[in-house]
Amino acid sequence: MSTFIDKSLATVGFSSQRHSLRIELLSGLTTFMTMAYILALNPVIYAPLADKGFPVESLFTSTALAATIGTMLMAFVAKRPIGQAPGLTLSVFFIETICLSLGYSWQFALTAVFVEGLLFILLCLSNVRKLVFEMVPTSLKHAIAVGIGLFIALIGFRNSGLLSEGTFFNNIEKLSEASSILFIIGLLLAGVCYMFRVKGGLLISIIVTTIIGIPMGVTKAPEQLFSMPPSPMPLCMQFDWNDILTPDFWMCVLTMLFFDVFDTLASVVGLMANSGLIRKDGRIPHLSDAIATSAGACLGCSTVTTYIESASGVAEGGRTGLTALVIALGFLASLFFAPLFLAIPTAATAPVMVMAGFYLFTSIRHIDLTKPVESFPAFLAILIMPVTGSISDGIIAGLFTYVMLSIAESLIKRKGYKTGLEDFEEE
Repeated sequence: MSTFIDKSLATVGFSSQRHSLRIELLSGLTTFMTMAYILALNPVIYAPLADKGFPVESLFTSTALAATIGTMLMAFVAKRPIGQAPGLTLSVFFIETICLSLGYSWQFALTAVFVEGLLFILLCLSNVRKLVFEMVPTSLKHAIAVGIGLFIALIGFRNSGLLSEGTFFNNIEKLSEASSILFIIGLLLAGVCYMFRVKGGLLISIIVTTIIGIPMGVTKAPEQLFSMPPSPMPLCMQFDWNDILTPDFWMCVLTMLFFDVFDTLASVVGLMANSGLIRKDGRIPHLSDAIATSAGACLGCSTVTTYIESASGVAEGGRTGLTALVIALGFLASLFFAPLFLAIPTAATAPVMVMAGFYLFTSIRHIDLTKPVESFPAFLAILIMPVTGSISDGIIAGLFTYVMLSIAESLIKRKGYKTGLEDFEEE
């Protein structure tokens, strides 16, 4: 029996000799709880399309199914501890730009997402994406992890309500609010668990904070635990091919492809950099996620992408596809136990995002500050991600600066001049 179980778990990259079953399960649950907000948020952000005939009530089911399929692919094909679901950034582009600004139908937008997914698959099959991954210098890979760490911690503070478009001090009066107090309790609890290396500490933090929030009035106890999900059929395969040859269509496709490629690059690099999954030569193991985008479009969702919230599970010790499998099963179960999962307040998950950000931030120790050609681009990537709120902007700025400095250094050395970097490196 144990041999059968070992062989089954091997299909997701799990080995009982190298990995802990308990840690992988806890890691998956932790990541799922930090990602579950998308189930409630996605129908809300698509609400403006209700007047255009978009079946918003079906989106909950489609979102859960798209996340399940995408993360299952990550578990069995890529065998990595990463969760996938429809991305918020591209959902906003889907709604605000394609449907509201350009005035196209949501069926047109779904068709663009589907075609973008097919192009992404071709990039993967042609090894173009692999070349892009491997062209990024190792120091910049770790810088991306640090930048994402700051970015995800910032999201955690914003979810807590203590940080908005202004500053922390502009919202300091919110410290007396119950949700802010609960956030601080959760953050201290998560910090203590991390300090004492408590296995499953982040998951424990979410559960305990959620329970504490009940008497504080922050956690709303669900009236029922079980409910049948709405049918996804009104959204399935709703494609419109009439405008496929128009410039606007391909502008939308290429824009989404650009963001998808670089957001995935940044997220994957960040998650892998501090988990031991980046090889010594800086290469990143192959990930198979492009299929999820086209599959999600068939279900009626915008681009399915890698979630940086997966950092919470990686911080717990998740290293294999078993973590991803647990995440996928969590989304599958949420179809029938949505009231229970949606009862978890953001004040309980926000502290975990801050701690996951800290975990990624520790990658800064791998950046060689004695080499300005590498360290300055790393600094820009780290700075720009949280400041602009765009992971893609950070990685592009880092790559561009690295290329320009490398060219300048090469030209100067070719002329026989010293760059001044030699003395700096010796120090």
